[in-house]
Amino acid sequence: MHEVDIAIIGAGVVGLAIAAQVASEDREVYVLEKNETFGLETSGRQSGVIHAGIYYPQGSLKATTCVDGNRMLYQLCRTYGIGHRRLGKLIVAATDEETGELQSLLERGERNGIVDLAILSKRDLKELEPNVEGVAAILSPSSGIIDSHALMRHFVARLQEEGARIAYRTEVVGIEKAADGYKVTVEDSTGRFTFVTRIVINCAGLQCDRVAELAGMDIVEAGYKLHYCKGDYFSVSSTKSKLVSRLIYPVPPPKLTGVGIHATLDIEGRMKLGPSVQYVDSIDYAVDTQHKQLFYDSVRIFLPFIEYDDLEPEMAGIRPKIQKPGEDVKDFVITDETDKGLPGFINLIGIESPGLTASPAIAEYVGSLVEDLLGK
Repeated sequence: MHEVDIAIIGAGVVGLAIAAQVASEDREVYVLEKNETFGLETSGRQSGVIHAGIYYPQGSLKATTCVDGNRMLYQLCRTYGIGHRRLGKLIVAATDEETGELQSLLERGERNGIVDLAILSKRDLKELEPNVEGVAAILSPSSGIIDSHALMRHFVARLQEEGARIAYRTEVVGIEKAADGYKVTVEDSTGRFTFVTRIVINCAGLQCDRVAELAGMDIVEAGYKLHYCKGDYFSVSSTKSKLVSRLIYPVPPPKLTGVGIHATLDIEGRMKLGPSVQYVDSIDYAVDTQHKQLFYDSVRIFLPFIEYDDLEPEMAGIRPKIQKPGEDVKDFVITDETDKGLPGFINLIGIESPGLTASPAIAEYVGSLVEDLLGK
């Protein structure tokens, strides 16, 4: 039976970043992806924002990997010519009642190690963004946007240079503990086959709980059961896209199910609004056009120049949350499951926002777990 060192399940941005991190000439590393290419699910259906790390609880993996990943991403972009724009971001308080929340966000961001945040008065806000309406705002200069597909292509090139391989159209259908690692059964166009790997890294995104279950884990007891959260996006007519020059966000709602429908600009300067928040039972990427009124009502408070007819359906994405509706924010799960009787089985569960920003830092974190397991 063929033996490999590391099998990584899932070729989203996090799986690819980890593969690039752990691959080396003396290791046999495979990335297994059920789709025909990389980044077709959560990684390819998001805002493309480089987050600063403002929203997340101090000491959480979301906070630490986001703050570190922000710095690492900009360095990667500069070094390898990956498309990005360091636009900066405004979190806008629409009412006096929301200004207190701005102060709380600022303090949380500073506790997380962000050093460049500032609170702006209404006059400061108008000087920076004359077309944005609000009573105050937080300015986050280190927020920006990235060409996420270019980033993933970079990770693919790096992992391949180090000898790792990606098997597309290859779905994992069985994982069994073996004496020297794990027997992994996969299904591709030729049928089923099994190989042995010393380490399994579960980066399966929307299917990560199912993969953990394949390894024999009780995902409900472990707190790993996913709750799909759909977000629609609408694009704004091109004539309006140049009326702001930064990312514009509202003050986030309680529980942080999402950070509120916000305005982003992509690499080409097109404005998108989203994502919305809707828990769903199945994966469906059709945009609900009935949400157009919700989007219009949400953003016209701080972007009064947007008219209803400016909005067109753009895309939808699904976030793999372990946070149920109404629950407080839950952290990333990134752990070697030795204490559950599965040494060398590394789970990444609930990797949603800020997963794109955090991806190089997550890769470093998982890389250290791999070094401990392989002893080299």
